[in-house]
Amino acid sequence: MNADVKKAELHCHIEGAASPELVKAQAAKYGTDVSAFIADDHYVWSDFTEFLAAYDGAAALFRSEDDYASLAQSYLEGIAAQNAIYAEIFVSPDHAVVAGLSPEAYFDGLASGIDAARASTGIECRMIVVGIRHLGAEKVEAAARLAAGRPHPLITGFGMAGEERFGRVSDFARAFDIARDADLGITIHAGELDGADSVRDALDHVRPARIGHGVRAIEDPELVQRLADEGVVLEVCPGSNLALGVFADMATHPFDRLHRAGVKVTLSSDDPPHFHSSIGEEYRLAADAWGYDALKLTGFTRTAIEAAFVDEPTRTILLGQLA
Repeated sequence: MNADVKKAELHCHIEGAASPELVKAQAAKYGTDVSAFIADDHYVWSDFTEFLAAYDGAAALFRSEDDYASLAQSYLEGIAAQNAIYAEIFVSPDHAVVAGLSPEAYFDGLASGIDAARASTGIECRMIVVGIRHLGAEKVEAAARLAAGRPHPLITGFGMAGEERFGRVSDFARAFDIARDADLGITIHAGELDGADSVRDALDHVRPARIGHGVRAIEDPELVQRLADEGVVLEVCPGSNLALGVFADMATHPFDRLHRAGVKVTLSSDDPPHFHSSIGEEYRLAADAWGYDALKLTGFTRTAIEAAFVDEPTRTILLGQLA
C-alpha cells in the first residue's frame, strides 16, 4: 500500500541526504579519510554535536558543480523510485563556501542535478536557502540577502537550520523580514531539540508559513490550538526525532495527536541516511504506528503540496497527480 502512495517531502537537507557510499566515493576522489564518521557503510555519531560534525565532514567532500549535481540527482531519483513526486531541499551557501565553491556555482550544480532527475523521473524540486543558526545572526542575514536576490529561479523559500538552542529567535527576525520582503516562502526549524517555547517564539517573531519539526508544541495544548487556528504547517520528520532521542518510539511520537488536534502535518526524512530513513520509510512508520490507509497517507502528501513553495501552475499539476 505504502509503495503505491504518491509522496512529497518538504524537509530534507541536501548535504544530509548524501549516502555513505556516495561520500566514500567523494572521499576517494579527494584523498580524504572519512573513518571518523563513517564505518561499515553507516554514519557514526552518538549525539547532536557529533551528528553535526559528521554532517559537516560529509558536506565538505562536495566541492564542485558536478559533485552537487550528482548529489541532487542521486537523492531525487532515489525518492522518485519510492513514488515521490515533489521535494524541497534545504541548501546552505555557507557549506558551499567552506568547500571552496561560490554560491552561484553551488546553486547551478544543484539545479543541474534537479533538471536531470526531472528528465529521468518527472519529479519536481525546489530549493530553500537556509541560514545556519549557530553561525550567528550576521551569517543568517547574509544568507537571507543572498536568497532575496533570487540567484536562481528554483530558489523559492528561506529558512533557518542548525542548532536551535543557539541564541533567541528574535535575534534572527531581521533575516526573515528580508526574505519575506522578497516574497520568499518562510520556514524555520523549531520545537525539536528545544521545547514548545521555541515554537511560540518562531510564530511571534518570524510568522512562518511552515515550521521544521515543531513537534515539541505538543507540550503546550494552547500552542497546539494556535498552530491549528493559524494553519501553520509542520514539516514532521519522525525518524529524525527518534534517532535523536526526542521521543522514545512511534507510540509516544505526537504526529497523530497533532493531526487529530487539527494541526496541518506532513512527513519528511530530514537527513535520511544519518537516521536510517527515507521518505518511503517515514510514510511506512506512520502507517504502521497509526493504521493510516492509502487515502490518509495521500492526504498528508496533499497537505505538503498545498504548503509547498512552488508556483501555482506546478502546484495544480502536482495535485492533479493525486486524483
